[in-house]
This record gives sequence, C-alpha cells and structure tokens, in this order.
Amino acid sequence: MKTQFIEHNGEPEYAVVPIAEYRALLEKAEALEDVVAYDAARAALETGADELVPSDVVDAILGGESPVKVWRKHRGMTQTELAEAAGSKQPHIAQIESGQRTGTVAIMKRIAQVLGVDVDDLIA
Repeated sequence: MKTQFIEHNGEPEYAVVPIAEYRALLEKAEALEDVVAYDAARAALETGADELVPSDVVDAILGGESPVKVWRKHRGMTQTELAEAAGSKQPHIAQIESGQRTGTVAIMKRIAQVLGVDVDDLIA
C-alpha cells in the first residue's frame, strides 16, 4: 500500500492513499460489519433474545388479520388465557381482535408482554 502521511507538529495527522486502495478498504470494512451483524443476530437467536417469525404469521398480518389474534394463535393461547395473563377479560380481547375496540396503551403493553412481542408488532 502506497500511503502518504501528513504530519502536524511532528505527529501523523492524515493518511492519503490511492483511491483504489481506499475503495478496497471500504469493501473490507463493510464485509466486517456484515459479519458482526450476522454474529449478533445468530447470538440473539441462540439465547432466545430474538426469534424467527414464520411466514404464515407474517402473511396473516400483512393480509389484514388482527396482529393480536395472529400472535395469540401462534403462541397457542385462547382469548381467555391471553385475557387472564394480561389482566383483562375475554370479551375485551375479542373486541380488540375484531377491531370493535382499540386497546389502551396499558392493555396493549400487557398483551405484548404476554405474547413476547413489541407493542409495535400489535399495531396494524
């Protein structure tokens, strides 16, 4: 590598490299960032901090089905079980799932916690 150093007060302050070498360094840095991101994602999956979302869950939500209902079913819960775990009542959950009612921020946070998702994942 042909590098020119520019000094200030006797200390190297800048390094000037040919553009081809600069571009090669950028490619290597981007590849390293990809490896780090992959390793972090893999570790999150292995520790349970993150999960893979099955395509049927994604398709149902994108198809307009209630995210609360989709996630509840994915977790294998009934409306009654979800309601009890979230400190609500089954009819309230049914109304949220059908779109007849909008859940308050507090109930949506509790539902999200029970289902193990972010509140954002429950907002259609």
